[in-house]
Amino acid sequence: MRTSPALVRGLLLAVLLLAAPALAKPPRLTLFISVDSLGTDLLLRNRSHFRAGLATLLDRGAFFPDTRHEQAEVATAPGHAVLATGAYPWRTGIVSNRLLNRSTGKEEPIFWDPGHPVLGAPPGPEDSSPEALLGETLADHLRMFTARAGKAVVLAGKGRAAIALAGRLGAPYWFSEAVGRLVTGTFYAKELPAWVKALNDKRLPDHAFALSWTLSLQEKAYSGQDDRPFEADAFGMKRKFPHPLSAGLPAPGPQSYAAFASSPFFDEFLVEAAKAALLAEQLGKDEIPDLLAISFSSLDRIYHLYGPYSWEVQDALVRLDKALGDLLSAAERAAGGRSNLLVVLSSDHGGAAIPEELIAAGLPGLRVKPSSFKTGLQAELTRLFGAPLLLGFRDFNVVLDDKALETRHLDGPAVRRAAAAWLARQPGVALAVARDDLGGCDDLQGYQGALRRSYFPGRSGDVLFLLRPFAVLDEEEDGTSHGLPYAYDAQVPLVLYGRGVRPGTYTQRVQAVDVAPTAATLMEMGGLAGAEGVSRSEAISLGH
Repeated sequence: MRTSPALVRGLLLAVLLLAAPALAKPPRLTLFISVDSLGTDLLLRNRSHFRAGLATLLDRGAFFPDTRHEQAEVATAPGHAVLATGAYPWRTGIVSNRLLNRSTGKEEPIFWDPGHPVLGAPPGPEDSSPEALLGETLADHLRMFTARAGKAVVLAGKGRAAIALAGRLGAPYWFSEAVGRLVTGTFYAKELPAWVKALNDKRLPDHAFALSWTLSLQEKAYSGQDDRPFEADAFGMKRKFPHPLSAGLPAPGPQSYAAFASSPFFDEFLVEAAKAALLAEQLGKDEIPDLLAISFSSLDRIYHLYGPYSWEVQDALVRLDKALGDLLSAAERAAGGRSNLLVVLSSDHGGAAIPEELIAAGLPGLRVKPSSFKTGLQAELTRLFGAPLLLGFRDFNVVLDDKALETRHLDGPAVRRAAAAWLARQPGVALAVARDDLGGCDDLQGYQGALRRSYFPGRSGDVLFLLRPFAVLDEEEDGTSHGLPYAYDAQVPLVLYGRGVRPGTYTQRVQAVDVAPTAATLMEMGGLAGAEGVSRSEAISLGH
């Protein structure tokens, strides 16, 4: 006979209450926040403008400004998986946002699962299940630790962020730009819960259709200039304030939903979703610990379009600060006060400045288009081996055509090394290495460890490469991107606040894989199954 979740929760709560004097008391609610693209430099440069949530966390919490993602490819899916599992891609298998299907040569989302499509959106190749994730997440760990009585709700702007945080046992919901609603995957549920349906029925993204994003502060408060020629004009939002979300369209639809997701209004939407989850799921209302994880993604969208020094990013952080203030207040009320609440804030990655902006400042900026590499490398391999052997590029990975190599009886390592040698000679490339040589004696300019931590057999490329500092891999003519193991991409903040936290600023370098183990310690649970990181004991004061 199956026992209902409510009964399990009731029985566990009774045990905890009876044994309370002899047991530790974990926080009733843990609020786990990831701000997509929030590099430490970005946070510190805008700190003087914070008055609400970010100010509270930084001023009253434990702040680790030098937290590093130590994998080679720093992007949303691998970054969130690192934060959630405490392990790098070589263990979790989450090497990138997308994979190149070796059978078809087409790119597919890392969490795409045709057997478990998205619930609430049209069918198609979208992130939908955690089958690709091999690690145990903080959400999984909490659910098992509490015999599934503790709840783990995840909200995000992107499916790959929500799924990476939720793992297999959490309850993730993410925004679909196709329909302008929160959705989930059929792996997790056959029907959306009533509170998600009620939130979707309010059609908040549709109501935002008539809005324009305007400046929060007086113009003199922003550094630099507003309209710059190397910024992108996407979704009809234009390069200069104010930014309309309707873009002249007759009615809301996918383009206006994309504009909405690329504005600070989306952060406010996620906070409203969080409030609904807190109330409906009764998170933090008893002694059984719950988890609410939120990935704020609009900053990443804004950063890609306008760059980290833009007025748009500066204003987005001012508005995020206010939204987080609202979220903290709601979480404290739900948990019955700060003494019952733990907050963990970090990021999946930072980001590079726009290459043309760097060039204008006198730095060696460079925009590198992967299509030019693909054309050139295909020609080189054809010249050397008599056949087109390149299947494709996927970010910083080169994938060769295994069938062509086998058919022509070619020496795989020789082809891979030839491809690496050609790539290493190209403008902007710092190094390139065949997968066969990742374990060699050459330390690859000090990046061998990062490359190995990013490599997972069958999912990573046959050749891996890195661009030099200030070079950006981007097919677009404007905007910018991220993904490299340099400080501007890989250095992120870690902030702890609330129950069990010893406030202060801790300047030693720590790793992003330390985030989940530290959260687990503060939640008074055991270690995560595959975690490589350590708990930051210097910022922990349990029992106080």
